[in-house]
Amino acid sequence: MTLDLAFNDLTGPIPPELGELSSLATLDLRANELTGPIPSELGRLSSLASLLLIGNELTGPIPPELGGLSSLRALYLYDNDLTGPIPPELGTHLPV
Repeated sequence: MTLDLAFNDLTGPIPPELGELSSLATLDLRANELTGPIPSELGRLSSLASLLLIGNELTGPIPPELGGLSSLRALYLYDNDLTGPIPPELGTHLPV
């Protein structure tokens, strides 16, 4: 399942309730005006293969919970105002 809301002039925070969409494979929220942190609840999306949050106004750290996404193959977070280190948990499921 894909949720593509790119280029829709969305504002405000990313709803943590998106973490309840367990069959979501792609979440595309690129090029909006989303603010606030990336919800740690997105780490519950066990089927998520692509997370695209490019070009928003997101702040705060990258949640380490995203490292538990074993199906994740594409993670695009650039052009935001994220702070802090890249969580080491993100490298947990990389192919060898």
